[in-house]
Amino acid sequence: MILSISAISKAYGIEQVLKNISFTIEANQRVGLIGANGVGKTTLLKIILGEVEADRGEVSIAKGAEVGCLPQTIVNFFGKTIENFLYDATGSLRELESRLRQLEQAMSQLGGEEQEALIAEYGSTADQFERRGGYGIDHKTNVVLAGLRIDHIARDSEVATLSGGEKARLSLAALLLRSPDLMLLDEPTNHLDFATLDWLEGFLQNQRGALLVVSHDRLFLDRVVDTLIEIDEYSRTCKVYKGNYEAYLESKALERAKWEKEYQDQQEEIKALHLSLKGKARTLGHNRAATDNDKVGHDFFIGRTQASISRNIRAVKERLHRLEANPVPRPPEQLRINPEFDPDTLSGKMPLVVSGVSKSFGRQGVFDKVSFALSADDRVLLMGENGAGKSTLLKIIAGAEAPDTGSVTLAPTVKIGYLDQEQESLNLKQTVLDAYRGDSPLPEEKLVSNLIRHGLFVYDDVRKPVGALSIGQRRKLQIAILVARRANVLLLDEPTNHVSFDILEELEKALMDFPGPIMAVSHDRAFIRRFGGRIWELKDGVLNLYP
Repeated sequence: MILSISAISKAYGIEQVLKNISFTIEANQRVGLIGANGVGKTTLLKIILGEVEADRGEVSIAKGAEVGCLPQTIVNFFGKTIENFLYDATGSLRELESRLRQLEQAMSQLGGEEQEALIAEYGSTADQFERRGGYGIDHKTNVVLAGLRIDHIARDSEVATLSGGEKARLSLAALLLRSPDLMLLDEPTNHLDFATLDWLEGFLQNQRGALLVVSHDRLFLDRVVDTLIEIDEYSRTCKVYKGNYEAYLESKALERAKWEKEYQDQQEEIKALHLSLKGKARTLGHNRAATDNDKVGHDFFIGRTQASISRNIRAVKERLHRLEANPVPRPPEQLRINPEFDPDTLSGKMPLVVSGVSKSFGRQGVFDKVSFALSADDRVLLMGENGAGKSTLLKIIAGAEAPDTGSVTLAPTVKIGYLDQEQESLNLKQTVLDAYRGDSPLPEEKLVSNLIRHGLFVYDDVRKPVGALSIGQRRKLQIAILVARRANVLLLDEPTNHVSFDILEELEKALMDFPGPIMAVSHDRAFIRRFGGRIWELKDGVLNLYP
């Protein structure tokens, strides 16, 4: 065992972040740490590293084991060149190599028991050096820099001159070259293109050592890890699932089926007990009257019968009380996005036409004279590098931003549903319920019921201010609003960001069943594979339309 986490709890004020978190990691085990944004995954990594102190619990790391971490945010390393930075990052390996040279020299000069002790130390040091990839480190450096696509940058370049994405890749390269016994990765797939992700997955599959990774990339988790640890959004406790992401989904499906059966069985039992109680009460009140000749015997019989029925009634009431005091909660309904209008009304028409739309911010042109039409059954994936204008184009189509030139024309029956990436559509001063209500005429009780029935929120959440929600909870509110508005044309900007996997899977199923046109921006490989449809690319201010 290389890492043991025992009953770790952490709170900030009244907010419980982690509660009784316990698990172990063995040498060479690959573990994914998952959960909605804000559940404390990064906090747990910091506790393991000793950067944050837990309120309770214990972290135990195997003696002599080296732990290395890739944080979400990258610090600027002013004054260091790439060569210096990589050399410093692999310093512990260099120290091991230096120690091997010292031991070799000492063994040549000593004999007897002293030499035997040196030979034993040399063997363990050489084993550690080999295990961590010390032999061939120069070749490995070339391989890693090429795999992460930063080998074209001169190694005498200063780190401070690199872009944010290049710094992130360089930090990842340094950690991979360092090869610690336990590697902690916090969202390592950020800033990586698909080809680089593919290389990284293959590299980690062959890398020795244990791994604990926080990631929202489902394909990465499916290909790299052999265990998933999920932190629950509400209880802040964790549960361990053996296997990769596909195995996790299978386990969650079995849990859901068991939950549904337990709920149904309890509801049927409660119904049967109520009927039994009603029947016994009727029997108790309708015993036949006795004749004068048989009054004593009748009273004795009736008394015993009534006592028996009363005992049965008490037993039934006690069982009902226990069931109703500790009910199995109703499983949330499957998420559905059903258009308010019959999708057939869009058939044969062009629901949305964009003509000659251009946009600039100051002197910086984003795109120029973009034109296209979205048909009634279109599924379009809008791709492009960061800053290409994908989000801006969706904002213009949704009416959240005006174009410099051109126009957006909607068919009379079109109702746009827009999921924005930056969550600017939410009023942080409103309560969750008021944000969800919009201009709906439904009574409050019905709105609350609708808000919680898909499992996106619990009752205690509905009157919280939106500003008090985590970024993941705000994303769920956006999804709830999207479902409630019953739009028939969807514009989705990074729809898979910030939500837990259970909600994400339900959202994707709902989108697959949605009969109207969808235009989506996404970097999520699993979403892209499942979404299908046509690919359009914004590049150098031009929209390229592919089949």
